[in-house]
Amino acid sequence: MKQIILTGLIGLITVTGISQSPLRWEFTSKKLSDTVYEIHLLAYIESGWHIYSSKQPVDAIGLPTTVQFASNPFISLNKMKEEGKLEKVKNEVLETEDWRYKDLVDFIQVVKLKRNIKTEVSGSIEFMACTDHRCLPPETVSFRLRLE
Repeated sequence: MKQIILTGLIGLITVTGISQSPLRWEFTSKKLSDTVYEIHLLAYIESGWHIYSSKQPVDAIGLPTTVQFASNPFISLNKMKEEGKLEKVKNEVLETEDWRYKDLVDFIQVVKLKRNIKTEVSGSIEFMACTDHRCLPPETVSFRLRLE
C-alpha cells in the first residue's frame, strides 16, 4: 500500500513539474494621451530557455510567438513591435535559422481609442518554450487590460 501511495505521489510531482511553464508573463498598459495607450506583454524567461520571435525567416522550424487581440470596435491597433535581445541562431545541420529571445522580451502594441471612453483590451499569446535540446508543447496565455 505504501508503494502505491509513493508511486502516485511521485507521479503527481512529475506531472506538476512538467506542467509548469518556464515563463512568467506580465501585462500592463501605459496611457500616452487621452486616446492612446501602449500595451506591454512582457515575458520573463527562465535561464536556459527561449521563445521564438513573432517574425521568423522562411526556413525557420521554431513556432513563432503569435499575439491575437480580441475584436473591439472602440480601438484601432498599430503594428506590434518587440523589444529584447534578438538572437539569430543558425542550424548548420538543417540549414535553417531561427530568431529567438532569452531572458526577457516585451511585445508592445500601441492602441488608439476611437473616442475617449473606458474600454478593455484582451487577447491571447501562443508561444513555444524551448531549450537547446527540447521544446515544450505550444502554450496559450490570455490577457485582459482595462483602458481608463
